[in-house]
Amino acid sequence: MASLTVTGVRPWGGDPADLVLDGDRISDVRPAGSAPVEGERIDGAGLLALPGFVNAHAHVDKSWWGKPWVSYGGVASTEGRIAHERAEREALGIPSVELAETVLREFLRHGTTAARSHVDVDLGLGLRGIEIVRQAAERLGGAVEVEIVAFPQDGVLRRPGVLALLDEAAAAGASRIGGLDPAGIDRDPVGQLDRLFEIAERRGVGLDIHLHDGGELGAFQYELIADRTVRAGLQGKVTVSHGFALGEVPPARQAALLDRIAEAGISLATVAPVRKAPLPWTELSAREVPVGLGTDGIRDLWSPYGDGDILRIAFDFARLHGLRTDEELTAAVELATRRAGSFVGRVRHDLVPGCRADVVLVAAENVPDALLRAPVRALVIAGGRVVARDGKVLV
Repeated sequence: MASLTVTGVRPWGGDPADLVLDGDRISDVRPAGSAPVEGERIDGAGLLALPGFVNAHAHVDKSWWGKPWVSYGGVASTEGRIAHERAEREALGIPSVELAETVLREFLRHGTTAARSHVDVDLGLGLRGIEIVRQAAERLGGAVEVEIVAFPQDGVLRRPGVLALLDEAAAAGASRIGGLDPAGIDRDPVGQLDRLFEIAERRGVGLDIHLHDGGELGAFQYELIADRTVRAGLQGKVTVSHGFALGEVPPARQAALLDRIAEAGISLATVAPVRKAPLPWTELSAREVPVGLGTDGIRDLWSPYGDGDILRIAFDFARLHGLRTDEELTAAVELATRRAGSFVGRVRHDLVPGCRADVVLVAAENVPDALLRAPVRALVIAGGRVVARDGKVLV
């Protein structure tokens, strides 16, 4: 028997349907009222139904959310932000299980049921941050499934001992290890990437590399990453996060980079930042390069911005890339949902039988309307259980 049926919803704005959930899976999607309801029933009241949102790039270990306001300080550069965070985080109790749980609860309230979180691994913290994030996720009973990237925020080669910590994290179950501006931070792109790929290949994990370096310097590092991905046989397991350079190089150079990225099976994660060049969105879609959307840090020592709502990030992506038609606006929401499953280890993530029963209901006329208004999430179901209602977390 079905454990839960959500009746009379409109999946992706289509015709009214009943979603039948068995345990943590969707077992059937059928026309509304076409069969008797067995087990528990929730009236969907004609609301728009979307899959749970996927946050493809988060830092849930860094936030001061829930504490008194922390004013922005330090120098506004990558190096400056790193130094400021290292100097101030301990006084704020960052990281902690309580603060990480607060962030995950904000995710859940806004309908995010899966996230890839970069978690700082450095000589001061060791692997403590990873255990903290795992504990925070466990407190919510797995309502938000979290894939962990062991992230060397302070650099790799320039901090002896970090490579050993990344290797240890991979051995201990981190699904990916990270990197950071191989040229701009470590000033040795070949050295950093060779060592990161060696760990990934040996441990059988993926890579997710922050790449802020712009222009030709960033483009050169894209090439290095693509070459090593193919050489190591890691197609489909490597992500470049941020990757601003892709939108900053001339068209011919850009097209060649896109071909190499697609050939290497590299995915991209973006937070759609203001004042940055748009990604070549149409060309990425044509080459079927996976693109995921992320919140990045939320109210942390890098920036006071962020509220945990990935639908607002999809809105920012749409504005940055000049999306206007219904098809384009719907595609932006798809990047935050069904097109993002691979970022959290899911072969398929949608409102179809066999997928994890992650469902978000909103009062919206259609998908573009939901994107532009970002209404309160009327109901959030994660893994087959109701976890939030009318913007309030119930777990």
